[in-house]
Amino acid sequence: MNKQLTLSKRPVGLPEKDTWTLQESEMPTIKEGEVLVRQDYISLDPAMRGWMNDTKSYIPPVGIGEVMRAGSVGEVIESKHPDYVAGDFLSGWGGVQQYVATNAKGWYKVEPTLAPLPTYIGTLGMPGMTAYFGILEVAKIKEGDVVLVSGAAGAVGSVVGQIAKIKGCHVVGIAGGPDKCAYLKEIGFDGAIDYKNENVREGLKRECPKGIDVYFDNVGGEILDHALAKLRMHGRIAICGAISQYNNTSIKGPSNYLSLLVNRGTMQGFVVMDYAKQYSEAAMQMGMWMMEGKLKSKEAVFEGIENFHDTFLRLFNGDKMGKLVLKVSE
Repeated sequence: MNKQLTLSKRPVGLPEKDTWTLQESEMPTIKEGEVLVRQDYISLDPAMRGWMNDTKSYIPPVGIGEVMRAGSVGEVIESKHPDYVAGDFLSGWGGVQQYVATNAKGWYKVEPTLAPLPTYIGTLGMPGMTAYFGILEVAKIKEGDVVLVSGAAGAVGSVVGQIAKIKGCHVVGIAGGPDKCAYLKEIGFDGAIDYKNENVREGLKRECPKGIDVYFDNVGGEILDHALAKLRMHGRIAICGAISQYNNTSIKGPSNYLSLLVNRGTMQGFVVMDYAKQYSEAAMQMGMWMMEGKLKSKEAVFEGIENFHDTFLRLFNGDKMGKLVLKVSE
């Protein structure tokens, strides 16, 4: 049997447990040109909250009754596909379920002997791609830039900061709690601001006394306003996410946006899928940095598809470090 998590209703605010239904279905069968994948790990990402809303977005919402959308990685256990055989490991969009039959379009082969499987849905997966293209292509960092990153101890933010350091920037991260701020120093950040235990505005004065050239925004809300107030001439803001707003019934926009006018700044949103054709080159570069010890990866792995809701909430209560992953195979 195949355990699956399907969307039962569209949540208002923070999703409750009955937002989803855990059910068992027959093991999927494959047709010619398909593979059957036993999913080992599921990626939990803040974007999943937006995918549950029936609103216009960059991707259609998850339908009521459909398997919850999620990135995944697992092993091919049966193949009728010319490019894959049983024993291959693939990563793609398998959803929150233990097995999936797929034509493998949009999936790619991974090698568990080179990196642990969770890394392929973390630093070498969508979060890593988001960090890579967001900081290099959207923010267009250059050596000597002062770079500020919010959600800096998370899957995307931690990689953003490390890439910026590799490129010769001065990097400051905003994170919640002393453990997360200590982690930022451990992976090479020059400074850290603990938004849970100190005034962010005062922290910015201390860590970025001359202002910032780049702000990589994962949280939105008041912290975006604080960053706008510190923007230097021709500063750039990359809008990756706004996790502080995802469960709100109304979204608060920035009040300091005129800083963009005064400082001739730019604020650009982006979606990592726009860079899909360049994923392989990014993965090769980041894999090289990892082998050289310049880029560190951290995954917070929890177990059991039955524990999806409790694990999902860790995205919003801050109770995790690095990439949040759920092991669903038994």
